[in-house]
Amino acid sequence: MSEFCIWLTGLPASGKTTLALLLEKALKAYGFRPVVLDGDNLRQFLWPELKFSREARQAQAERATYLAKLIQQAGGIPIVALISPYRADRAWAREQLKGFVEVHVDCPAGICALRDPKDLWARARRGEISQFTGVDDPYEEPTFSEVKVRTNQQSPKGCCSVVIAKLVELGYHVGHDSSDHPSALSRGLGERT
Repeated sequence: MSEFCIWLTGLPASGKTTLALLLEKALKAYGFRPVVLDGDNLRQFLWPELKFSREARQAQAERATYLAKLIQQAGGIPIVALISPYRADRAWAREQLKGFVEVHVDCPAGICALRDPKDLWARARRGEISQFTGVDDPYEEPTFSEVKVRTNQQSPKGCCSVVIAKLVELGYHVGHDSSDHPSALSRGLGERT
């Protein structure tokens, strides 16, 4: 099997983009054609009119799902890094996409706030930003996800290896020789095997 979509969900600044870029590198090394759809980039360049209401977040998830579907139809592997805070939106994306692999990028809110390169958590806590996920808007943790990584306990490369191992376990690999093991993918991450 080779058609799948990796959907990274988690609080703001939990590590979704970092993990998406590592997965992109690893999958390229493995012969796949990954394409990262990062929520911040999508919002900035494709739909800046969307704000942060529940309806706007639903629209963002729907649009990201549509782009991911187009990438799959073109033979690519979409890696969606999107807060996507609502379970219903993620469930809808799962129905629309082939080989949906949900990755819960778990990290405590306090650590996300400390990591935040844009200082959005602090601004939201001061009331300068409203409808901010994790402060005054909920994040509905997955009740089921194929993979859960804890970015406050595991290194980015360690998290990537966990996701890759799960992909192999699910049967998303190329060929049938010894290079079809997660350790082969770690070469794409610069790790020793």
